[in-house]
Amino acid sequence: MIKAFYLSCCTLFLSAATPNPEIALEIGAPIPKAELTWQDISGKEISLNAAKGKNGLLVIFAGNHCPYMHRNQDRIKQISQVASKNGIGVIMINSNEATRNEGESLAAMKEYAATMQYHGYYIVDKNSALADAFDANHTPECFLFDKTGKLVYKGAIDDSPGNAETVKVRLLQNAINETLAGKAVNVATSNSLGCNIRRRL
Repeated sequence: MIKAFYLSCCTLFLSAATPNPEIALEIGAPIPKAELTWQDISGKEISLNAAKGKNGLLVIFAGNHCPYMHRNQDRIKQISQVASKNGIGVIMINSNEATRNEGESLAAMKEYAATMQYHGYYIVDKNSALADAFDANHTPECFLFDKTGKLVYKGAIDDSPGNAETVKVRLLQNAINETLAGKAVNVATSNSLGCNIRRRL
């Protein structure tokens, strides 16, 4: 009995001492770490709030060498242009800290953005702090915030990340259309399929 009581106390203590894991960002949540600044490929420092447009913000977690990024390159470029034209700011985030000195360096990010003819913000997520705050785990993975800065959609660009020719539902495009129309997003979450974000261990 005494032994069981001792083990229970130890378990309770260890549970209380263990930090909580990252909590998934839920629909309706505000933009995480909105006022902190991050280095853009232009060399300037930019915050998510500063990148936000009058009608919202589209955040895309990205990588330079992920096959899924390459398969979605045209889709990312297209949806970014649609968002920008409709007053939604667009920012891509590179959180691959474990390979920062290899293919995910700032120089490599600049080269990738030029290759895909992307003209928006593309920032370095130091220590994967933004990926942790968003609970983002894949590239590409998208988060759409409305004009008030509240999360209205998170997940994939569409229902066929691996093959653009078999797309049936344009999830992110639908979410943008519904948000701009002042409607609730019908499908607010979806599973993102892509490369794992390479956090530093």
